[in-house]
Amino acid sequence: MIEFYDISDYKYIGSDKILAIGLGTYGIKSYDKAFEAFTYAVTHGVNLIDTAEMYDGGRAEEFVGRIIKEVGRDSVFITTKILPERLDDREKIIRAAEAALRRLGVSYVDLYLIHWPSEYISIPQQVRNFEVLADMGLTRYIGVSNFDLAQLRLAMESTSRHDIVVNQVHYSVVNRLYVEKELLPYCIQNKVLLQAYTPLERGSVASNSVLLKIASKYNKTPVQVALNYLISHKNVAAIPKTERLERVKEFLGALGWRLDPVDIDYIKRRA
Repeated sequence: MIEFYDISDYKYIGSDKILAIGLGTYGIKSYDKAFEAFTYAVTHGVNLIDTAEMYDGGRAEEFVGRIIKEVGRDSVFITTKILPERLDDREKIIRAAEAALRRLGVSYVDLYLIHWPSEYISIPQQVRNFEVLADMGLTRYIGVSNFDLAQLRLAMESTSRHDIVVNQVHYSVVNRLYVEKELLPYCIQNKVLLQAYTPLERGSVASNSVLLKIASKYNKTPVQVALNYLISHKNVAAIPKTERLERVKEFLGALGWRLDPVDIDYIKRRA
């Protein structure tokens, strides 16, 4: 039996229940093509979309705004991220957030993340400055991205009024050792959701020999196995990116079942 095994297709961000697989928006080439894929995803249960101000100079946020207009604000748990160079000044943070909200076409987001830790001001200072967005109701939750264990622990200790509820990091079946050994146990202990970005390693998991072997056993694809592996861990959600409808359908096929712990252990040893 693997440690931290989880059979639920849902995870929690604060008190909000989200599907364990959401969608990312980094690197979309055709927003019109992606529109069909994303609206299909939301109408089939995907309720989290992740974006950031730096993605395509704000165009990704505008794209998410189009999705929200189509499916309704209450259908999407919206996550966006702020650039770390904003974090030295609260007014600068507020202006950046207000611009992001205009691009998204909403009055608040559900989750705002520090995209990566600033190198120029202390983590306690940047986190306390960032809390202004929750104070003002511009976001319901705050979190971080690309924080290692020491940085995450310091961020958690530095908040004055609002909890850090998410750490978004690079995590996949082939980029997992540090996350599973160091970050994940801490996140579970402190009720922080660990969101896995680049969970498919830009599609390369599809040709991974270990995943191909396991996939044949379950009559699934390697992509589905790679996603199921991640969400089989407590406090882990995945946010793969796609702009293809058929890929969204493949992602949804990673839900509703679980890898046997024996096969998860095999992936841990071999992938």
